[in-house]
Amino acid sequence: MNWNVLRPEYAAWQPEWTVEDIRLTFLKCTRWQVEETLDPINCPYHYFCDSVYPGNYSPAVDFLLLFFAAASYLATLVFMVMHISGRGQSFSQSKRYLLPSGPIALPLIILALAKGHRINSAFLLSCTGPAILLLVLISALTFDNGAETDIKYVLFETSTISGILHASVYLDSVILPYYTGFDALVSSTFSGECASCVCRKEVLIVGGTLISYRGWSLTTFLVVGTLCWRIICRLRGTKRGKFMLIRSLLGSSSWILIIIDCAYLTINNPPERLVLRVAAFGGIHVLICLYVIRAACTHITHLHSVYKCRTPVVCNTSKVEMRK
Repeated sequence: MNWNVLRPEYAAWQPEWTVEDIRLTFLKCTRWQVEETLDPINCPYHYFCDSVYPGNYSPAVDFLLLFFAAASYLATLVFMVMHISGRGQSFSQSKRYLLPSGPIALPLIILALAKGHRINSAFLLSCTGPAILLLVLISALTFDNGAETDIKYVLFETSTISGILHASVYLDSVILPYYTGFDALVSSTFSGECASCVCRKEVLIVGGTLISYRGWSLTTFLVVGTLCWRIICRLRGTKRGKFMLIRSLLGSSSWILIIIDCAYLTINNPPERLVLRVAAFGGIHVLICLYVIRAACTHITHLHSVYKCRTPVVCNTSKVEMRK
């Protein structure tokens, strides 16, 4: 971006324009208007921001959300560690209320994302919102809801599915204007006609072209598909066979896409609030590492049990052959 146009010595400069106000206008713009240009060679597309989101909430709201997000993350982390150590089975009935994908935390997360465009002072949801959605997806994949009856199980799972879909839609309503404004801020040149007037060589599209992440994505749909398949397996009472194989494949594919999204967002996020972004996505990477450890331990334990079961059979077979 050519910030020199904003210097006071330029004829188009207005005293009330400040760099911070312009940055907020770009990143919170809800509608970019294109207008005719008098210079089709140097300025084929001329845009200006037609409307912006209202102002931010009090910083107290941001700190409350920060505390809530940290508590939800710590609950997920503790339960994952307990599950790996084999001591988390006794919490199967109560832990769902403390998890980000549970019936208490998930509605609060949806509410925060629905108002996310006004939570941007201390805890920027436009930067940390994707990490919160990934936390919800990880929580839903890792932990079963632990319901004893099929009816309760279906109700809890369907509410989780609905919550994930709503959260992804609300997240897009927060990050798409942010990514669009970031693209306009980085890939354009100020025309100087107004605080948000820019010249571009290409069309400005919703979400921009610099960051391709979306909450309403294949990752979300695959996680939702995994949860739906869990319901089918539970109602059928299937614990082995093709149904469980498909469930395992869906779960593994979901984790692969989550890992790809997390790595992509760690590298390609806009360079704002670096410490906050590193903490958010660093925590997600920790949960992913714990899942890999858990999967490796489960696989090793399964191979060991299979080996122990086959060893007596092999010994008995060799004894029979020796007697012959």
